Amino acid sequence: MAVCTLNSSFLGFHQKSHQPPQQLVFLSGKRWGSSKRERHSSLSNTACVITCSAGGQQTVVIGLAADSGCGKSTFMRRLTSVFGGAAEPPKGGNPDSNTLISDTTTVICLDDYHSLDRTGRKEKGVTALDPRANDFDLMYEQVKALKNGVPVDKPIYNHVSGLLDPPELIKPPKILVIEGLHPMYDSRVRDLLDFSIYLDISNEVKFAWKIQRDMAERGHSLESIKASIEARKPDFDAYIDPQKQYADAVIEVLPTNLIPDDNEGKVLRVRLIMKEGVEFFNPVYLFDEGSTVSWIPCGRKLTCSYPGIKFSYGPESYYGHEVSVLEMDGQFDRLDELIYVESHLSNLSTKFYGEVTQQMLKHSEFPGSNNGTGFFQTIVGLKIRDLYEQISASKAKAQVEAAKA
Repeated sequence: MAVCTLNSSFLGFHQKSHQPPQQLVFLSGKRWGSSKRERHSSLSNTACVITCSAGGQQTVVIGLAADSGCGKSTFMRRLTSVFGGAAEPPKGGNPDSNTLISDTTTVICLDDYHSLDRTGRKEKGVTALDPRANDFDLMYEQVKALKNGVPVDKPIYNHVSGLLDPPELIKPPKILVIEGLHPMYDSRVRDLLDFSIYLDISNEVKFAWKIQRDMAERGHSLESIKASIEARKPDFDAYIDPQKQYADAVIEVLPTNLIPDDNEGKVLRVRLIMKEGVEFFNPVYLFDEGSTVSWIPCGRKLTCSYPGIKFSYGPESYYGHEVSVLEMDGQFDRLDELIYVESHLSNLSTKFYGEVTQQMLKHSEFPGSNNGTGFFQTIVGLKIRDLYEQISASKAKAQVEAAKA
């Protein structure tokens, strides 16, 4: 099959052909519109030159789902760091772009597929979580195009102005991460994912995080944040939360069990829920795979202030799926001592002894670096790297075998 790459921006074109490489020129005299219909029917007001060449490598697609203010941005920074190179907005593009690009990865924020801007949502009485406020047809077409090696003109939702900005050109990366509210909502998009993660934050923890982010970074008032949370909850329960049943890995963040009747939410209990039987993914385990384990680390080897720290591991059932669950309750005082915990975990997919600890130390200023959120995000990032390498090796082997046939 020929894979088409563009010399100019294009929505998403690919051609099935066994002919030699060729160039196709498409002309459009209509500007990209902001409405759903216009997005499907129009291209930029330029000539698009598409060069088709055989044997292109397919992009690996990762989906990350979570509600607003639940740590997706921090997780993305940890993930892209595992692959090396800083993730930055497209150079020379819209300064309010939500896209992050590194040498290996491209992270797309699915807010960019809002079909209604902030004013439009208010007029229609819907939230951004409502499927009616999002263009799933375009989302599916563009993710599919990128997976098949075809650049796309992706729209931009401006979080500052609340408007839909002109689109930006996104080229196919080695790894595409789609993060946002709905990566697993539409079955067509879900079927394109090679691996999926859901960040499941309890209401108590979510409220504290959202206040910190929206007040500090986006200038929202406390009253507007509270109103937003209450307005979003019915749609969250209906459209966002159910997606976790499809996830290959879930990071669940809860209040601690180590402090009776804790109301502060500063100490967290975090569970890494890993689905069994996922191709190219072997769940992490503590001490003995498949056993049920409860472990309080030695205080002389792992410094922990009150209320201490506790780990557990074992098999469970999650939405009818067999899963392995690794849990951490409490927080670290010294990240350099984390290697003591790392040494008791298996199937981490590290390149060398202590790589998890090294990554945690490298980003010690990131939120969650002293508890299970940062720890498990780092582990999942390493597992995704391993999954990418296994998928790439499998495809390369298949191509060699096909060439011999």
